[in-house]
Amino acid sequence: MIDTGDGPAVVLLHGFPHTPRLWDAIVPRLAGTRRVIAPDLVAGGSAVELAGRLADLLDALGVERAAMVGIDAGAPAALGFALTRPDRTERLAVMEAVLPGIAGAEAFLAAGPPWWFGFHQVPGLAERVLVGHEHEYVEWFLRAGTADGAGIGPELTDAFASAYSGSEALAGAFEHYRAMSRTAIELPPLLAGRLRMPVLVVGAQPVGLTPAHQLTAFADDLAAVQLDDCGHLVPLDAPDRLLGVLLPWLEPAECVAVGNVPG
Repeated sequence: MIDTGDGPAVVLLHGFPHTPRLWDAIVPRLAGTRRVIAPDLVAGGSAVELAGRLADLLDALGVERAAMVGIDAGAPAALGFALTRPDRTERLAVMEAVLPGIAGAEAFLAAGPPWWFGFHQVPGLAERVLVGHEHEYVEWFLRAGTADGAGIGPELTDAFASAYSGSEALAGAFEHYRAMSRTAIELPPLLAGRLRMPVLVVGAQPVGLTPAHQLTAFADDLAAVQLDDCGHLVPLDAPDRLLGVLLPWLEPAECVAVGNVPG
């Protein structure tokens, strides 16, 4: 876990197959004005389950209220926290994620979900197949997640792969996918209460602004920005451009409209 800086808290939630080090390139700048907390979400769960874990963590850290920023599998957790604990959520940002159970992702899913969704969801299968090949598997995702396909370098790749080594770690990670059906049941009723806090969607490749289309009917204050020529690993593939969006959005005194949701 990362916990650094002083000021209002911002919680950064990674996805699969990442660790809190996904945020390495942006934490120092955010920590100049914020307390930055990046939990370890290698072990998954449904949106509401993860939101409960996050609430317990913030309680332990003495943090009452925070901005929530989630990418990939961390996005449903961030949304789940915002919906179940709106009084503790200053702002909500999601990027590069399809939010289970919410309409608006039909165009993205027209050809079917990504192949690994089904592979990861079969109980016990993926971890048995992948033990001994974790590094190659993780590296495939990391290369696919950068715009030029070069990946994120050997040191970070090794760190990510190490976090997912062994059947127990893999099984925990695949719970993000195995819990999607539970998340799809949990989120729609909660959205009846709407998202009253400012919401930001940052799109890249391949998911783009899909979550903006999913949340536009439920958010009172929604902004969306598409980062072109940026891969799925936004905080590592385009950290300066991401900071150019996040920093003004996180500071209400400086906040301006950062984008519009396309029709």
